[in-house]
Amino acid sequence: MRDLINKDITSDISGDARLALDLALTVRHGGDGGIADDLTDTAGLTTWVRAHRDALPVADGFVADEAALRAVRELRAAVRTLFARAVRPGEPSAADAARLLPLAEALRLLNEAAARVPTVPVLAWADDAEPVVRHQGVRGEAEIVALLAQAAVAFLAGADRERLRACHAPRCVRYFLKEHPRQEWCRPACGNRARVARHHERHKQAS
Repeated sequence: MRDLINKDITSDISGDARLALDLALTVRHGGDGGIADDLTDTAGLTTWVRAHRDALPVADGFVADEAALRAVRELRAAVRTLFARAVRPGEPSAADAARLLPLAEALRLLNEAAARVPTVPVLAWADDAEPVVRHQGVRGEAEIVALLAQAAVAFLAGADRERLRACHAPRCVRYFLKEHPRQEWCRPACGNRARVARHHERHKQAS
């Protein structure tokens, strides 16, 4: 997936933050200047879930159906609405400005999704690694949705939320975690586009 978070840049963020952000970033800038969506069909969701084997222990062999697609897209809408709240008083992503859910509905959708499958901690401890705890529930589509929702809940309730920003560079619709105090954009390419746009605007006003 083109918009999976760059793990070299954000190696210090939690797994929950990374998973929640990756879900939000399935809505992205399209090559034609519009908004692209990686989850328009079951094939797209299947590919996305399988790309997250490290975070979703049920990803191997997962094949999305229409019910799973609807549930994940509904959850994503709730997550992006809550991201828009988290970045206030800043503006939300341009992709969300006209289609935010009511806050109460977003919270209800997120909490209901998180409760779809009870999970239990499962310990794994390889010979050459530190022990790792995964939260595992009943196999199936419901667990995928519940795990995504639980990751979003943990992120939104945690310290990483304070660094969440919407990138307002031209044509960008991404959310990102601010890595240093002067960071304004999600990627260097967005910073370059923003500086070029400002340059053109200054020359236009001066002429």
